[in-house]
Amino acid sequence: MKVLVVYYSMYGHVHALANAVVAGAQQVAGVDVVFRRIREFPENVEHMKKEGGYAYQVYQGQQSIPECTLDDLRAADGMVFGSPTRYGNMTAQAKALIDSTASLWLGGDMEGKPVGFFTSTASTHGGQETTLVSMMFPLLHLGMLIVGVPYSLPGMIHTEARGGTPYGASTIAGPRGELQPTAEDLAIATSLGKRVAEVTLAVRAKK
Repeated sequence: MKVLVVYYSMYGHVHALANAVVAGAQQVAGVDVVFRRIREFPENVEHMKKEGGYAYQVYQGQQSIPECTLDDLRAADGMVFGSPTRYGNMTAQAKALIDSTASLWLGGDMEGKPVGFFTSTASTHGGQETTLVSMMFPLLHLGMLIVGVPYSLPGMIHTEARGGTPYGASTIAGPRGELQPTAEDLAIATSLGKRVAEVTLAVRAKK
């Protein structure tokens, strides 16, 4: 049984959450975790290359992770989908992947598959929840089953400036990307990966 963890990350924060999600899914026996990144726009790669800054270093550091294809989505039994926030929504790169799934929608290939979500924002109120919820909309159109994060998980109820929402795992990157996911943020991401894997196993067992 395959659980696909697919993400887009420009500065590494969502990549860190993705690694935690992978670790959580790998805790479930019988699950084969497939790790994929979302394709960067070629013009962005050229721009980052010319600047030669931190974003390009992060991009280069992710080259060993294969890009996600429609075949990856089709073959997965469950999925966890991650993207940073752009104006309260997912990135254009992440949306481009979803917008390319018309053939999967027509064939019903994604129907009944569990899916969870994770994100990062620059600030505490930077759109974590709107991004996670808006990521759900197109995947509901594909017929997928939404898996959230219950408040029974340790670290979910807090008043600190960090991530963790019932809609998915999250973290705060800081206005200059200077922050890293807290131990609590990573633990919630790990729990999300495990939860999606467990739900996927349960759904498959009933088919």
